[in-house]
Amino acid sequence: MTVTVVTSPTQEVKIGFEERFIIIGERINPTGRKILAEEMKNGDYSRVEADAIAQVEAGAQMLDINAGIPLADEPKILAEVIQLVQGITDVPLCIDSSIIDALQAGLEVYQGRALVNSVTGEDESLERVLPLVAKYDASVVAISNDETGISEDPNVRFEVAKKIVQRAADFGISHDRVVVDPLVMPIGAINTAGRQVMALVGRLRNELKVNTTCGASNVSFGLPNRNGVNSAFLTMAIGAGMTSAITSPLHGEVMQAVLGADVMMGHDPDCAAWIRKYREPAAEGTEGARGARGNRRRRRA
Repeated sequence: MTVTVVTSPTQEVKIGFEERFIIIGERINPTGRKILAEEMKNGDYSRVEADAIAQVEAGAQMLDINAGIPLADEPKILAEVIQLVQGITDVPLCIDSSIIDALQAGLEVYQGRALVNSVTGEDESLERVLPLVAKYDASVVAISNDETGISEDPNVRFEVAKKIVQRAADFGISHDRVVVDPLVMPIGAINTAGRQVMALVGRLRNELKVNTTCGASNVSFGLPNRNGVNSAFLTMAIGAGMTSAITSPLHGEVMQAVLGADVMMGHDPDCAAWIRKYREPAAEGTEGARGARGNRRRRRA
């Protein structure tokens, strides 16, 4: 089975068909966050630091890092943020930019094997991004659109993904280092968007044998109770074979849906992760509570 390996200096994360679902924290991204954008532009990374720590504590196994701020020095900011985040967390990072100079700057300072987000099926993108991915031995997110834009036909999106996987191989990038984004459309605008993604994920897994990711919250754009829709989507996507997603781990219902899906897929042996997360603490006065207090006393001694 295909396994995509990304690393930091101290941790290895495996994205794979038989692995736990990987949550890539989305919050270090100034798009739509005016205060964060202004702070990052001025070299104030305190909010970045807080977001990084909070997402890891909430269960993110990776973090997406984006510094796309208009009229700002994106390569400099992206490199600085990557160094900061790697200094305060152990998780691997997804380096997110459409600017080739920013990707270069980020990869130059990154410690480990990064996930580059992203390359599209456009020939210019392939010729600029893939050599960089190969040079730094990174993995890459492949976006299923090309010069014609985003097709509503999942068969067209599959062919774009196939083109990217084949072109990556020409640069010595094996299919296990390509994570395909099938492109999640807003279900409020396209009623069949969910079914399209589920069908496409299955083909990507069975025919191209690649791992998959997505911007999960796109599916609920414009709808009320977005986390409810996102949770339902992720549960179904995991059942269809999706192996990771870029989303916020700070929403309890979303994380609960992902952890529950891991249990149902058999990717959480003995339900250990579920139990660790949701087991109720021993009540005061019970044997378990006394044992815990005794252990604390022994540690202090």
